[in-house]
Amino acid sequence: MKIAFHGAARTVTGSKHLLTLSGGRKILLDCGMFQGMGKETDAMNRHWGFDPRVIDYMVLSHAHIDHSGLIPKLVKDGFKGKIYCTPATRELASVLMEDSAGIQEDDVKYINKIRSSRGQPLLEPLYREEDAKKAAEHFEEVNYGSWFRIEEGVELMFTDAGHIIGSAAVHLRIQEDGKMRQLTFSGDVGRFRDIILKSPAIFPQADYIILESTYGNSLHDLHSPTVDQLLEWIENTCLKKRGKLIIPAFSVGRTQEILYALNQLDLERRLPEVPYYVDSPLSIKATEIVKHYPEYFNPTIQRVLETDHDPFSFPGLSYIQTVEDSKLLNFHRDPCVIISASGMADAGRVKHHINNNVENSRNSILLTGYCEPHSLGARLQSGKKEVSIFGVPREVHAEVGSIRSMSAHGDYEDLSQFLACQDAQAVKKIFLVHGEYDVQEDFKERLLRKGYSDIEIPEMHYEIGLG
Repeated sequence: MKIAFHGAARTVTGSKHLLTLSGGRKILLDCGMFQGMGKETDAMNRHWGFDPRVIDYMVLSHAHIDHSGLIPKLVKDGFKGKIYCTPATRELASVLMEDSAGIQEDDVKYINKIRSSRGQPLLEPLYREEDAKKAAEHFEEVNYGSWFRIEEGVELMFTDAGHIIGSAAVHLRIQEDGKMRQLTFSGDVGRFRDIILKSPAIFPQADYIILESTYGNSLHDLHSPTVDQLLEWIENTCLKKRGKLIIPAFSVGRTQEILYALNQLDLERRLPEVPYYVDSPLSIKATEIVKHYPEYFNPTIQRVLETDHDPFSFPGLSYIQTVEDSKLLNFHRDPCVIISASGMADAGRVKHHINNNVENSRNSILLTGYCEPHSLGARLQSGKKEVSIFGVPREVHAEVGSIRSMSAHGDYEDLSQFLACQDAQAVKKIFLVHGEYDVQEDFKERLLRKGYSDIEIPEMHYEIGLG
């Protein structure tokens, strides 16, 4: 058995890990889109490093675009097999892929207007909405907690990763050459004190572990509650400066956390009376899907549900569906809060909101999650005084901040707790993926001190045999 790393290798996005069994069968773990990689992003998303036509099966850990976003292109380029995922992931990934296609088509149309005026060659989206719909036909649901036979000698089990609704750690039992090997792919590991979801589940002993490491050298801020930080930003921007608060937020997970926190402020009678907009059709659909799976919620929110039938809604909240209504927000002069995707501010409607509001000092931009170093969110977060948006330079006069406590990724203590069910001596090798290289080096040293003896940080397209 061999494994090759074709994404999320010494970077956070683009998850793609390819297993080749001794008989030649191939299983792809995730098929994510690279995001926030600057000018290289498009080229990285167009070149696989493998032939999609020879992949037999795919296993999807969860619905986020950096794990699912290239599935329509995979099918478009010749993949014909089944894609195994949890029921919630199937629902979420279907709408995320279609939304991604729509965003690509809209952004390419907008960018091509600029390129055409400059005499530059026009761009094509990676895939279109019809490709996303065809891709969704390949999904097959597998529930948490029991082994599922993919084919002779290959079994799959999902356990709850606590990252977003439906997210899973992937476990494979593979019988070949007279040996049974067990491989675990963590997907994205959630937090053990998540405000909505249950904690990551324990899992069987693994021989090999592919482990995410996004926050492998960080601890999240637990001392300043998210609700209080949000309140400070709303009061400062909307009440004091009389401006707009723009919150880039991933449609799945982060948007629901923000809505839950705002609802909590409303229940405590502390929420300022200004308009609140969720400007993302995808976020609206995702929130409805999240509500379908209350069994995945933690005990705290289960108790809230006993007295509040909808913990993601409150007076003053409006949902923006159409492009026309989204554009009208540009002419809204009164203080307001706009929550919009994407979380890295690199695509979607939030990029247009930042484009239209970043030069006004009354306004604020509040980042609520991880941003790739080259993404618009990261460039704003780094304190740059000028950023390029849609190829046009914009001066940054808006106040820029972040709330680190909202990350859906576990920090190094969460990741260590995730591994606590394992006998370190029995793990033959850990591969660190989904992280920046300097972070991974720090995390590697932590794991070595915990007794894990063989830890590797693979490069892009690196392949290795597993003994």
